[in-house]
Amino acid sequence: MYEHLVSFKFKEDVTIEKQQELALKILALKGKVPGAMDVTAGVNTTEETENIQGYTFGMRITFKDKESLDNYLPHPLHQEILSTIEGMIDNVIVVDYEVAW
Repeated sequence: MYEHLVSFKFKEDVTIEKQQELALKILALKGKVPGAMDVTAGVNTTEETENIQGYTFGMRITFKDKESLDNYLPHPLHQEILSTIEGMIDNVIVVDYEVAW
């Protein structure tokens, strides 16, 4: 399995409501992207505000294998989400890793 983790730092004018709308769009990927086994997303609720460096949103997709992760990147639904966030992002962190069992 592979995990795809993404943290977003939004521009200052992006509201919590817009972030919540994005979370719903990401959650809607579940069952629609081949090889995606689980999808989670949401607004950061940590109380460790000094440690978040402005990153207010996180998401995770678990893929059954590397091929599924690779196929997700050009997938039309992924591309749709990328177009949704265009102009909203100040910075992003992406971490993909193989789950070691």
